[in-house]
Amino acid sequence: MTSLAEKISGAFPKKRIVIIGDLVADQFLHGTIARVSREAPVFILRHDETDTRPGAAANAAANVADLGACPILIGTVGDDESGRLLLKCLAASGVDCRNVVTDPLGRTTTKVRVLAGQHYAARQQVIRIDYEGAAAVTAPVKNELMERLDAAAAAADAIVISDYNYGVACPDVFEAALRLSRENSIPLITDSRFRLAEFGNATAATPNQEEVEQLTGGEMDHEKCEGLRQKLGLAALLVTRGNKGMVLYREGHSALSLGPVGSTEPIDVTGAGDTVIAAFALGLASGLDFAESAAAANHAGGIVVMKKGTATVSAAELFDSLSSNRPDSLESAA
Repeated sequence: MTSLAEKISGAFPKKRIVIIGDLVADQFLHGTIARVSREAPVFILRHDETDTRPGAAANAAANVADLGACPILIGTVGDDESGRLLLKCLAASGVDCRNVVTDPLGRTTTKVRVLAGQHYAARQQVIRIDYEGAAAVTAPVKNELMERLDAAAAAADAIVISDYNYGVACPDVFEAALRLSRENSIPLITDSRFRLAEFGNATAATPNQEEVEQLTGGEMDHEKCEGLRQKLGLAALLVTRGNKGMVLYREGHSALSLGPVGSTEPIDVTGAGDTVIAAFALGLASGLDFAESAAAANHAGGIVVMKKGTATVSAAELFDSLSSNRPDSLESAA
């Protein structure tokens, strides 16, 4: 019988995944604490370096690329330094950025995490500063995004919508993605930080536990999650639960619990959801069923949270994890 690792190693490199959504420049400002300021009771931080990495939908695309597949990224950046740095990072990661629209009137959403520490000591995040773009894209930019989505979907094996509430995943874009998913018989997977209820009838969604509890009210349980899946018209709902793993809900099946992979004490969870949706979408695009795709996503998430900052998982890392930590029976109920 072919193992899940073998299925992935043979299928992932051939797949083309369209990712449309909000692009974020994740910046990590590293500094050394020099002394206490005379102006106020605060430390003076001497800047050492600033590292820019792809965030949000851009991070999902970088993960698809690192897993060996071909990401087609659709979104917007501003005509600014953060946008140029983000595009440079994406290109270096092997992401096709030809469908990224530079909006001369927009601003690239940038999240600056300040990491401080003494000499030879681990840096700790002390504050995050967000420079947010507009809450909605202009009509001309939206039309251009939809045109590019329409063209890219014809050769795609799956579509991912990554919504961080910065305007790209508007109702018109979602309806276009839903139509293209049906016309081309390819899965549509959604992840929305605040508006999952507005993305009904997709193939699947990958919210975290907190997002689910906000939608259902109260503590998460299987009955509520299955009810949410049905209400949203999803074939599958994959709920990530941090160091408790994941739970998968599917029509006609009991809830499937997937325990955490690796350490239950993560180093950094920044961007882990982007890794999960990238691996899950690739699994579905490769013909894996929901349970197999969830197992692959669970391993990918377990790997990436052990890395500092916004990070990706390589195909070799995922293959090794699946080979050395074979998933339990995928049909066991939670």
